[in-house]
Parts: sequence; structure tokens; C-alpha cells
Amino acid sequence: MTTVLIVDDQPLQRLGFRMLLESTPDTEVVGEAAHGADAVRRAAELRPDVILMDVRMPGMDGIEATRRVVASGDRSRVLILTTFDLDEYAHAALRAGASGFLLKDAHPEELLAGIRAVAAGDAVIAPALTRRLLDAYAKHLPRDAPGRPGASGPRTADDPRVRALTEREYEIFVAMGQGWSNSEIAERLVVAESTVKTHVGRVLAKVGARDRVQAVILAYDLGLAHPNPPD
Repeated sequence: MTTVLIVDDQPLQRLGFRMLLESTPDTEVVGEAAHGADAVRRAAELRPDVILMDVRMPGMDGIEATRRVVASGDRSRVLILTTFDLDEYAHAALRAGASGFLLKDAHPEELLAGIRAVAAGDAVIAPALTRRLLDAYAKHLPRDAPGRPGASGPRTADDPRVRALTEREYEIFVAMGQGWSNSEIAERLVVAESTVKTHVGRVLAKVGARDRVQAVILAYDLGLAHPNPPD
């Protein structure tokens, strides 16, 4: 059973999420919060497996609430729920430690699958948001950061986290940084998806990333991943 805390300043939105989750046998809504400060308090009190977190709320927003939940060392993982045109600064939630992003208009099965994935320690980013969020993240890097296009940062080979990777793990790490799924990596590297999953776990452990999203951030920081140019 996956326990969930719903955080959204709109009562009808919270009700909709609750109705969906309570109709599913493997999820349990343990509480609700209408703003970030309440979310932090309720997370410490209830210790849910997953927190569905809105971004823009009065008072403390979802990004700051996420930062505080993660900093507390609590086991709860945060799944950000957002709208496509609302997130010029949502990339900051990556830094805050969010385990994923989904659109609020995602299909119910996508939301449920995302909750299960995050609860299991994986990370989730809606395909429609991946490039938008990573583009935004890259634009907000310091001018000389190695992950920023055109920057002249330090050689990534000098980073001990990269040196710890095998050649195959390095390939997997770079592919993760580009936002590829396990199945896409498996297809492009011509290996079994189960093998990719094993390598991903090893990469996360070696580079010290909490989850896949944090690995993507590190890949950008080290200059191993860049936003794709517009089509």
C-alpha cells in the first residue's frame, strides 16, 4: 500500500485526486494540505510514501516545501504536479529534490503509475515536460557552468564521480542526462532493459544521486547533457 499526501491550494483539485486515489486498492490518502508550510508539517507528522505537490500556492510554494521535506531527511518522495504553461521556474524543484513532474491533466493511469514509480524509488518526468524543464534549468545555470551551452567548465573526466563509472555505466549516465527512458537506452545500446535497470542503479549509487532526476541535474552540471536545439 502506497500512502499519499495531497498538497494543492484548490479544494476541488484535492478532492479530484482523493477520489481517484481512494478508488485504487494499492494507494491510500493519509492527508491533505493547502499550502507549503502545512505540507511540511503534515509530511513530518504522517510520513507518507509520496507527496503530490502543487507548485504555485499562497505563502510557501511547492518548491520551498519540497526543499524542506527533502532536507529533513524524511523518506517521503515528492511528485510535482504542474501545468504546462505555468513553470518558468519549476526547474528549481529539481534542485530542491523532487523525484518527478507530471502534468495535472495527465491521464489517471499515468498519475497512478507515476506515484507507484516514485514510491519504488524511481523518478518520473512527463515526456511533454522533460525538454521544457531541462531547457529552463540550463538557462538558469551560471554563465560559466560546464552544463551551460558554450561554457568552458572543468573537464568532466576530472570529477571523481565520473571516474568511478565503468565505460558502460558512463554511457548509461550520459543517456540518462539526455532524458532517455530505460527502454530507449536499451534499444540504442542494444542491451536488455533489465540490464539497463541494473546499470542505472549502479550509476545512481556511484554518483551519489538520490534518484534519476538528480542524476540528470548532475549530468547537466558536468556538461554531459545539453538542451536540444529547437526543431
